[in-house]
Amino acid sequence: MTTPGTEEPTLTVDELAARAGVTVRTIRFYSTRGLLPPPVIGPRRVGHYGPEHLSRLALIEQLQRHGMTLSAIERYLSQLPQDLSEDDLAIHRTLVASWGPDAREEATREQLDRRAGRELAEEDIDRLAALDALERTDDPDRFRIDPKVLHLGLRLLDVPIELETIRTAHAVVLEHTRSAARELSRLFRDEVWGPERDHESGSGPERMRAKKSLSAHMQPLVVEALVIAFQRSMKHELRAWYGQDAD
Repeated sequence: MTTPGTEEPTLTVDELAARAGVTVRTIRFYSTRGLLPPPVIGPRRVGHYGPEHLSRLALIEQLQRHGMTLSAIERYLSQLPQDLSEDDLAIHRTLVASWGPDAREEATREQLDRRAGRELAEEDIDRLAALDALERTDDPDRFRIDPKVLHLGLRLLDVPIELETIRTAHAVVLEHTRSAARELSRLFRDEVWGPERDHESGSGPERMRAKKSLSAHMQPLVVEALVIAFQRSMKHELRAWYGQDAD
């Protein structure tokens, strides 16, 4: 298992497969295609994988959800540095996820346990629900999950943060992102689209298609800009907190 608070590659290939929700055969196939860095070889020639392998598999899964072929995924990943951290890979996954629509899936508690790498307690389920990573159903052993958020939620399970703090942080994020979305939508409507473009784009379905096309083109750009701006703001706050370089 992965030791919390370290970056030690301690997952066996079977554990990595269970955490990622794929088969061992898939992991070996990805490795032969260069989609995954090689494991660290430990005693008895056993390969060990770390959090960055798990994050890279989550990114591959997200790219597949968008219908990208294996060749296209290879080209995408080949442009990324091989030594990207799990946090950097998670940011890439977030940007990729912003391209597609929201979609909930069903998962059993057993499947969630495998993805978490341990048996989840009710408190863990409460934490995931507080993050909107899942919601309960009438069946206590079945859940509706949000694949975009679940990976983040599972990573947060081992962080020593109280549930109420998670709820408060989630509320803060929602409040400010919704405010930013409203302001950016207003700016898009009044300045980017504008009365002139509205007049030139025809009427009815034709106008709606033009609006959707332009907004779909801009959405990932806006998300990327927000992520970059937030990263820089967070680094500034951390430097002020630590009183030193927080990179």
